[in-house]
Amino acid sequence: MTKSDLIERLAERFPQLVVKDADFAVKMILDAISEALCKGDRVEIRGFGSFTLNHRPPRIGRNPKSGEKVSVPEKWIPHFKAGKELRERVYSALKTD
Repeated sequence: MTKSDLIERLAERFPQLVVKDADFAVKMILDAISEALCKGDRVEIRGFGSFTLNHRPPRIGRNPKSGEKVSVPEKWIPHFKAGKELRERVYSALKTD
């Protein structure tokens, strides 16, 4: 599902929402999650999952084309962990197929 698919589904499910309003709501939610992660905060949505940051220390990598050693700097990577309720819903939906 893409962002535009999500916006369309929201507009269909809630007729009082115009597509423009659904787009604004989705954008605000994603911006709020992004801002919290940029500050180093953890975002938890009960029943869905949590977003955290994982630290990757600096390391020495290799250029796959030349085989030459390359220094890879440290970085912080966003990480999503699905909540128990979401995992169970996905498992039960796929188990019946």
